[in-house]
Amino acid sequence: MKLSRVLLPVLLTSWLTVACASTTATATNTASPNAATTAYEPVRGQAGKDVIWIPTPEGLIDKMLTVAKVSDQDRLFDLGAGDGIIAITAARKYGAQSVGIEYNPDMAQFARRKVTEAGMTDKVKIITGDIFQEDFSAATVVTLYLMPHLNLKLRPILLKMKPGTRVVSHAFNMGDWEPDETMSYQNSQGYFWVVPAQVEGDWLMTGLEGGSMRMSMSQSFQNIGGILTRGGQNHAILGAKLRGDEVKFQFITQDRKVHAFSGRVEGRRIKGTVVSDYMHTPVEIIRP
Repeated sequence: MKLSRVLLPVLLTSWLTVACASTTATATNTASPNAATTAYEPVRGQAGKDVIWIPTPEGLIDKMLTVAKVSDQDRLFDLGAGDGIIAITAARKYGAQSVGIEYNPDMAQFARRKVTEAGMTDKVKIITGDIFQEDFSAATVVTLYLMPHLNLKLRPILLKMKPGTRVVSHAFNMGDWEPDETMSYQNSQGYFWVVPAQVEGDWLMTGLEGGSMRMSMSQSFQNIGGILTRGGQNHAILGAKLRGDEVKFQFITQDRKVHAFSGRVEGRRIKGTVVSDYMHTPVEIIRP
């Protein structure tokens, strides 16, 4: 059957109209998802759960991680990870295995994106969570940039961590827990602590010539002092230092000899050496 000369133009016009409409709909459907997708970007000063977000300057990050002597032997936890820059830097420049804990899920996802962009997914993990609920007891290094009241709330948790754990804070200290070191970069300040062993109380030093000596130790964080007693005679502990699990002090006996002790805390024991007149005597200090 042949189409009439009148009908043919009408059919052709209808076909072109449908085809154009179909093409337009396909293009619109394809473009919509891309147009609707907008990546999250944090804004300096934005409000968070307990803090506002202000990024730590990269120059201070380097100083913080250098003072803490971060290495590929460390597991670093960054509390309130924000954009993940501290965790990423610790992994990329210092070789540490890093974990960032961030409460804001959008910020945490943004940090994960930064980890991927840095090619550090094998060394950096970002957790969406509350720093007071997540377990970071496996850390050898803890970094934080929080408000003073949060630092004080965290302090008891930090002090229960393994002696020798290193803690670095941007901007804010830990109240009367004095820092072991401080650092600065431009207008920014950082603070560094080493978690001290708990040595306060009564001990008994054995292995010395002349018999054992009783020792009473006082402690305020890493500041220690005390008295050694033998035969009814007291000998003050001089120049005492506690850094993590390392203990050093001196004492002078009745014969006016200076004895220098250095050792490490191992739970209820302190094993070390006393040096006097070039003699090295292994000793052990135990809780009676």
